[in-house]
Amino acid sequence: MLQLMLHAHPRIAIPPETRFLLPAYDARADFGDLRVPGNRLALARWIVDRKQTRFADLGLDGQRVIEQIVAGPPTLGSALGIVLRAYAARFGKPRWGDKRPGYFQHIPTLRRLFPDAQIVQLIRDGRDCVASLKEMDWYKHDSHHALATWVESIEAGERAARTLGPESYYRLYYERLIGDPATELKGLCEFLGEDYDPAMSAPGRIAAVAVPGRKVWHSRTHQEVTTARAGTWRTRLTTAEIVLCETVAGDLLRDHGYEVEGGARPERADQAHYRRVAAHRRLAARKRELLDFMHRRSEPGEVAYRPPSSLPPD
Repeated sequence: MLQLMLHAHPRIAIPPETRFLLPAYDARADFGDLRVPGNRLALARWIVDRKQTRFADLGLDGQRVIEQIVAGPPTLGSALGIVLRAYAARFGKPRWGDKRPGYFQHIPTLRRLFPDAQIVQLIRDGRDCVASLKEMDWYKHDSHHALATWVESIEAGERAARTLGPESYYRLYYERLIGDPATELKGLCEFLGEDYDPAMSAPGRIAAVAVPGRKVWHSRTHQEVTTARAGTWRTRLTTAEIVLCETVAGDLLRDHGYEVEGGARPERADQAHYRRVAAHRRLAARKRELLDFMHRRSEPGEVAYRPPSSLPPD
């Protein structure tokens, strides 16, 4: 929904979720020094030609994007930015961004690639997030994993707020956004340095353009903004799941304005399972940090985005 709200702005384009930005960063050593045109060509074809990157969802001329990357600045962030910039140009817009829920795990990496990036985080009641995730056909984990993901995302956002400051990090709340879209979006636009446009409050009008049809789980984005789904965790979660959420994440929920009933205690087995899941996620995050630290020492070149100074003519 927020992706579409931003995409409805006359100056901003946010594409459907892709799968090339972070994988390209992780594989940057494989592409070698991007000052070599042949290496930029290999990277461009890796982005454009592979089904896994979801490039086809962008509706772009692949050959033209390849040419732009080869002719563009020799950095990884520049190559990735050229793709997103081309998507914005498809709609005649000067600004672009990208959206994936999992980006909260990689904010330092995103800022390495795009040092001037403004980070926008949308927070929703963790209990509703758990309820929604467990109902997705593509989600293969249980409610313990879903809860650990929400907790991790909130903690990552709080770190970003401290380290990036108010000019680079902005926080929205889902419940306030659906309750009064115009007011909340005006605040977001002020952060972005843009004027609010009323079209942003009716994102369903452009859902057919910016949401791939295969993503049936996003069918509600084609409808008007509604508050109907807020607080539905009360009927969508089991009593045991509610108790676990409010025990494990009660302080975080309260800190972000959500009421917590509390009182009951989860089963020991539930608590133990959650602790194992959370510990595994913390370990995985630490491993990612260490691997990235090691890979930075042998990077083949600069990664930060540079605006293209010249591109092939239209």
